[in-house]
Amino acid sequence: MGHTTASLTEQHFPKSRNRGKLGAFFFELLKNKFLYLLALPAMIWFFVFAYLPMGGIVIAFQDFKAMKGITGSEFIGLKNFQFFFRSSDWIQIVTNTLFLNILFIVFNTLAAVVIAIMVTEMGGKWYKKITQSVMIFPHFLSWTVVAMFVMAFVATDGGFINQILSVFGIGPIQFLSSPGYWPLILVLLKIWHGAGFGSIIYMATISGINPDIYESASMDGASRFQKIRYITLPLIKPTVILLTILAVGGIFNGDFGMIYAIIGRNPLLYPTTDVIDTYLFRAMMDLGDMSMSAAIGFMQSLIGFILVLTVNYIAKKTAPESAIF
Repeated sequence: MGHTTASLTEQHFPKSRNRGKLGAFFFELLKNKFLYLLALPAMIWFFVFAYLPMGGIVIAFQDFKAMKGITGSEFIGLKNFQFFFRSSDWIQIVTNTLFLNILFIVFNTLAAVVIAIMVTEMGGKWYKKITQSVMIFPHFLSWTVVAMFVMAFVATDGGFINQILSVFGIGPIQFLSSPGYWPLILVLLKIWHGAGFGSIIYMATISGINPDIYESASMDGASRFQKIRYITLPLIKPTVILLTILAVGGIFNGDFGMIYAIIGRNPLLYPTTDVIDTYLFRAMMDLGDMSMSAAIGFMQSLIGFILVLTVNYIAKKTAPESAIF
C-alpha cells in the first residue's frame, strides 16, 4: 500500500524533491492527503476564530468608537497603553498575576504528574477507570458552581471550616477580609479543578513507554519506586517541559473565570488576588473603553509570545528533544 502511494506520488510530482520547497510541499500534501483532510476542520476553526480576529488588534492603537468602526476611529498610537501604567496599583497587579500563575503552573504540573503515576501504577482495570473518572470530573464544573461551594466552606458565619474550628474552641477565621489566605486557597482549588484532567496527557505518555524496559528493570531487581525514578520520570520529562513552555505563554493572563467567580468585587482581597484580567474587566465595566482593554490584551499576548520563544530557546539548548521548534 505504501509502495503504491509513493508510486502515485512520483507520477504526479516526478522528482519533487529536486523542485525545491514548493515541490516538497505538494509531495507531502499528496502523500498524506487523508491525514491533512482529517485535520482540515480543526485548521479551519483556528483560522476563523484565532487568526482572523487578530485584525482587531488595530483597536489597541485607536480611540475606538463602535459607531465609527475600525476604519473610521481615530488613530492615537500608544496612548491606550498608558492607561494601565498610570494606575498606582499596576505593579501589585502584575506581581499578583505572575505570582499566582507561577504557583498554578508549578503545583498543577506536580499534581498532574503524581496523579498520572499513581493511576498507572494501580492494579485492577475497573478500579483504575473509576479513579480516572472521579479525578477528571471537577474539570467540567463551572467556576460559578465551585464558587458557591467555596463560600459554604469559608463563610465567617456558618462556614464549614469555621464550624470545625469552633468545635475545638478556636475563633472564626475572617477569610473574606484576610487576603493572605487566598493564594493558598486558589492554588488548592486550581489543583482540585484541573490536575486530574491535566494528568491525561502524562498518562498517555507513560502508557507509550515500552514495557520491556520495566521488565528488564524488574529482572535486575529494581523496586517499583526505582522504576518510577529512573524510567518513568526521565521518559516523561520532555512532555513536562513541552507543556510548561506552552503554559508560560499565558503567564501574564490571569484565570479570570476562576478569580472573578470566587473573589468577585471584594476590594479587601485585591492585595493578593487582583490580576490583570480582573482589573481590566472592572475598568471596562466602569469606563466602557474597548481600546484600553484591547491594548492591555495585546500587551499580554506579546509578552507571552516573547516568553514562549525565550523558554523554548533555553529548552532547545538544554534538552533539544523537549523544544517546540
